[in-house]
Amino acid sequence: CTVIFTRLATKDLHKPISILFCNLAVSDLFTCFSGFWIAMVFITNPDITIFGSKDMLAPYALYTTSILSTIYNLVSIGIERYLAVAESMRTRFRITRNHSIAVVFINWVLAFCLGCLPLMGWNCLHREKSISVLYSPFCVNYLIFITMPNFVVAFTVPLFTYLRIIIILRKRKLRMKACGQDTGTYKSAEIQVARTSIFIWLLALISYAPFFAGVIFDATNHRCHIDLYPGVYIFRNCTAMLITINCLGNPIIYTLKLKTLGAKLKSLKCLSSSRLRACTI
Repeated sequence: CTVIFTRLATKDLHKPISILFCNLAVSDLFTCFSGFWIAMVFITNPDITIFGSKDMLAPYALYTTSILSTIYNLVSIGIERYLAVAESMRTRFRITRNHSIAVVFINWVLAFCLGCLPLMGWNCLHREKSISVLYSPFCVNYLIFITMPNFVVAFTVPLFTYLRIIIILRKRKLRMKACGQDTGTYKSAEIQVARTSIFIWLLALISYAPFFAGVIFDATNHRCHIDLYPGVYIFRNCTAMLITINCLGNPIIYTLKLKTLGAKLKSLKCLSSSRLRACTI
């Protein structure tokens, strides 16, 4: 909420990348909200979160939609940063606000279409053959359908984009060094991108890998709910907590870590007339 408020309240941060950052915060907010909904259902009626019920379709669908939207936003941010660095400087100015708004719209439409498939009939409420043990009444084949391709996209695309950015910055630094020019700016940018990409990978690996492992276990498991209680369901709850930690870590890595946003946040809180100007790296 702090990220969204700061982005919307600061006019000179209404840039294409800022729209993606703000939308990422909205996706994380939806993830936390849907997780809170599931937690309240668990508190009031814990049995339906284990054995499944029609009442779990809506919160699970919203949870899936918000997670998919977060993944697509992370991928979009990586692609936008790559396009801003890979080509000439004029490429960055071709990426307009309308492009970012269109990307945000496509991300949400795709996330809603995939996340709401169980509400449209792809569920196992009336059949026990392929029902998920961890996320009843979802079907195992549905979980595999949304997990496998998105897991590959979430890890391969950011890997390519950020590695390419680091390589491009290093080549430009060596080219400038050969011409006898100062390379301090490129060296600083290279270090910042490398550090940020490492944080992104560690946070994504810690947050989503256990959930992916749970889906694989769910697909290969042939035992019933009672035989797996309570250990496997404790693991399921821990995966949900890790995804929530990812939602808390994204603003720190992508937005609150930036000096510009931090300065703007301070300027919004101060009553002083002197405000810091925004700088784009």
